[in-house]
Amino acid sequence: MRIYVPATIAMLRTLVTDREFVPINGTAFAVTPALREAYSSGDDDELAEVAMAEAARASLRLLAAELEDDPAGVVHRRAVVAADVDDVKLRPDLDDSVVRVQGPITFAQVASAHVDLAEAESVIEKAIGVVDQADLGDVDAEFVVGDAEDHELAWYATQELSFLVELL
Repeated sequence: MRIYVPATIAMLRTLVTDREFVPINGTAFAVTPALREAYSSGDDDELAEVAMAEAARASLRLLAAELEDDPAGVVHRRAVVAADVDDVKLRPDLDDSVVRVQGPITFAQVASAHVDLAEAESVIEKAIGVVDQADLGDVDAEFVVGDAEDHELAWYATQELSFLVELL
């Protein structure tokens, strides 16, 4: 199953260096039966975009946690790792596209990475601070997060990841 794992630049560095990384709490997103049911139309590519968007929003939460630990070391860019994993557990009780994976995601399982471009950094920085309020229904916070979500993530092949993390 193709999954979309929320990540950060620090996690991408770990993937490149260690050839694997562990998704936080094993959380990822995918085109699940519950996600298909939730949409009256849309092909697999469109539903994959929904799952990817959910992973990108979760990346904001990971960035917020990193800011608490090491404010100077955080790159304000969302990241999502697309990977092909056989053993996933569907979690429709959490959300339509949520899945759990056991153990690390290896470099061999990675299909691509998706990362914000530099021009998104200032908007992402603002969204990091209000993503929780947006999830709780704050309209102003949702507007700020929406501005961040308007930025499309750039696609990177696995061969490009070492160069990407070196440049960031």
